[in-house]
Amino acid sequence: MGTIEVVNIRLAVVGDSRGIGLVHVRSWQAAYKGLVPEDYLDGLDPVQRGQAWADYLSEGHQAGEAVFVAEADSKVVGFASVGPSRDEDASAQGEVRAIYLLAEFWGRGLGRALMSAALESLPGSGFTEATLWVLGTNERARRFYEAAGLAPDGASKEDSSRGFPMTEVRYRRRLS
Repeated sequence: MGTIEVVNIRLAVVGDSRGIGLVHVRSWQAAYKGLVPEDYLDGLDPVQRGQAWADYLSEGHQAGEAVFVAEADSKVVGFASVGPSRDEDASAQGEVRAIYLLAEFWGRGLGRALMSAALESLPGSGFTEATLWVLGTNERARRFYEAAGLAPDGASKEDSSRGFPMTEVRYRRRLS
């Protein structure tokens, strides 16, 4: 592991979309290896994902939405996306919709910094609780979320939108 010279957490801009797309794909390929079908992971396209992020970042956002990037040596190595909860039973809940970091940066504090930025942004939008959904079998992510003060709230759902079933568990935390 090389030394990280400069670490920065900031709001994303459209110019970050290519880096976000690469992080999104590479982190899925690392984090979900053995948890989702290999052919699905192999078929993920960083360029396509980057374009989707460019489209999202260039559109106007609804209140409470934000995307943060983690930079190391001026390169996007992680990101987090937040917004109003997309759950039907939500009231005054913000959601951490995505948080991903390149595997070579796991365990170095950048994920905690990203999560802090994401969670700290939510009360300013009037949210009193934060939720997120995690793949039930992703033990590493679940430990990370629990270390950030989130806990399973008993809700789960099955997502088959990618062509295979994924059981997700909802985590929740009160915000200060």
